[in-house]
Amino acid sequence: MNIHKNARLTPYLRVRIVERVLAKQQTPRDAAAACGVSLRTIHKWLARYRSEGVAGLHDRSSRPHRSPRRTSRALVERVISLRRQRWTGRHIAQAVGLSPATISRILRRAGLNRIRDLEPARPLRRYEHAAPGDLLHLDISSAASSAPVIRYRRSLSGQSRRWWEFVHVAIDDNSRLAFSQILPDERSHSAVAFLDAAVGYYRSLGVPIRRLLTDNGSCYRSRLFRDACRRLGIRHRFTRPYTPRTNGKAERFIQTALREWAYARSYSSSQQRAAHLLPWLHHYNWHRPHASLHYLPPFSRLLIPEQPLEAPPSRRGPAAVLREVLAEFK
Repeated sequence: MNIHKNARLTPYLRVRIVERVLAKQQTPRDAAAACGVSLRTIHKWLARYRSEGVAGLHDRSSRPHRSPRRTSRALVERVISLRRQRWTGRHIAQAVGLSPATISRILRRAGLNRIRDLEPARPLRRYEHAAPGDLLHLDISSAASSAPVIRYRRSLSGQSRRWWEFVHVAIDDNSRLAFSQILPDERSHSAVAFLDAAVGYYRSLGVPIRRLLTDNGSCYRSRLFRDACRRLGIRHRFTRPYTPRTNGKAERFIQTALREWAYARSYSSSQQRAAHLLPWLHHYNWHRPHASLHYLPPFSRLLIPEQPLEAPPSRRGPAAVLREVLAEFK
């Protein structure tokens, strides 16, 4: 029970006052003056105690016991039935003889006030490719420039816009190994430069990239980016339009990066924030536990390829296995 912060009488204090008044240790008027409440309030709690005992001293709903003009259950069920047939609220009001406001309250209580609530929930389709490099997710996120004095640029319409930096991210579908760079824009030249850097980074770890998944951004649809994929021997696939969940691993990594790196602290300049990107990526890839990897870091998929999703041995936990493997590489 939530009690108002300025409440004069709590349930415990009500019991004490009632006991003192009934024991003739204090008059109702003196008790009201001591607690800063009216005499009527003291008599109210005395009456409730005499009729209901200690249970009557607790707060209860102010809703009336009877509501003669309340909409009947049969009428409410009819309203809900018509709503499930995709009827609008005003159409239902004309059909059943109720006001649109009443129909709106009924539908809101039933959780059917929005037309999208009538659609069945889409099942979650989770996927994961078998080996690192089978699919690389690419995406771009914008981060506000961090500086003591906010910089602005003037657009063609004459309005001032805040200066943004563009964070290009790549994450491997199997291992969740991430790579990111801060580039000045999200055009095709920057996207191609980031693709070359990402492919080189993964190849340095022994992970050749075979497929690529991006959204339908203009930089990814450009001829320059298409030629870069052909040059690198990568098959390029696009997500379904207006469906960001199909590229969910990249979207989730962007949320994590913005929360734990970009906006995790106050930076004095954009250069200082950029300098913290590589250390944070190292922490993410080597040390940060990932829920989908049984709380192992992404690099564990490269170091322990024989146990991608299987449960670890009963006598050795995942942390012990990872420590043994890392000790061999030191």
